[in-house]
Amino acid sequence: MTKKFLIGLATLILAGCNTGDTDGQRPPPTPVEVVQVTSAPATLWGDFTGRVAAPETVALRARVSGYIDKVAFTEGELVKRGDLLFQIDPRPYRTRERAAQAALARAQSQLALSESRAQRARQLLASHAISREDHDQRQAAQESARAAVNAAQAALESAQLDLQFTQVRSPIDGRVGRAEITRGNLASADQTLLTTLVSVDPMYVYFESDQVSFAGNRGFFTPEQRPQVHVGLAGEDGFPHLGKLDFVDNRLNSHTGTIQFRAVVANPEGHLKPGQFARVQMPTEQLDNALLLNRKAVLTDQDRRYVYVVNAQNITERRDVETGPQQRGMILIREGLEPGEQVVVNGLQKILFPGMPVVPQPVQKRVEATTPQLAGR
Repeated sequence: MTKKFLIGLATLILAGCNTGDTDGQRPPPTPVEVVQVTSAPATLWGDFTGRVAAPETVALRARVSGYIDKVAFTEGELVKRGDLLFQIDPRPYRTRERAAQAALARAQSQLALSESRAQRARQLLASHAISREDHDQRQAAQESARAAVNAAQAALESAQLDLQFTQVRSPIDGRVGRAEITRGNLASADQTLLTTLVSVDPMYVYFESDQVSFAGNRGFFTPEQRPQVHVGLAGEDGFPHLGKLDFVDNRLNSHTGTIQFRAVVANPEGHLKPGQFARVQMPTEQLDNALLLNRKAVLTDQDRRYVYVVNAQNITERRDVETGPQQRGMILIREGLEPGEQVVVNGLQKILFPGMPVVPQPVQKRVEATTPQLAGR
């Protein structure tokens, strides 16, 4: 046992000596890829949830009472303004129109007779062959006959309108819904709902913005400028629909602290339908000198974000940063960095501790063709 113990002790002593020799040899600096922090103009974009609505929505009702003779459309189809949708039985209204025409003819005949008698009365009064009273009575009869003609003309026009209203036509271009009433049923004037119509192109997208975003984007919305927005629907990748902001409400909602916006979106293919939820990107802020950095360079330590900066002596330094929105692989640095500093973007796993020497290798950044657009806040 004593011999084995001595052999083991000697082995440990030799191993300790070998370890000391290895520690004396420092490894060479680690090569890492770095990018230079630059500043450039950037537009900040906010993400919002909205709902699609039709600019024109019509609940079509009968304007005269009667039985439905015909439903003249296919449910769900596109219709043009003026297309016939329902036909109400016109026969009672044709009869009323003829009666009104007859009443007008009778009133016109009475007017012609009254005008002739009034003309003779004026001639007789000039030769003192008629009393003033008889003359005035004939003049009054003429005016009464003229008023009767006007009333008969109005009654005829009303009868013609009622006859015209038996043909229920589309008041807008759009898509018609289902028929709420079918042939043979009685439609009551101004009460019975026949169908609904909605316009389809363009469409509105309503969404709410918080006070911070509203304060930032007030410069985007002026009478001369209407900013563009990007819209995406559920199941779509990204924001394929382009719209233009055309309305901002005149007050904030005191309960939610938000203000309502509206965008107009072209819809020639009919992909947008009223009632759909939509995702909206809207510009919220314009920065003249934004610090942009590849988001792979930003690390997270609990609730803090940091990067590794390489100084002039090629020594790494940990730097806490405050970040902003990100998009297209770039992230906005609000605080913590200055233009021109070098930040490690590739090889971060090789940095074991701050203060470690490295060999920085610059990476050529990909330049975007357009001004960076950063989503979110």
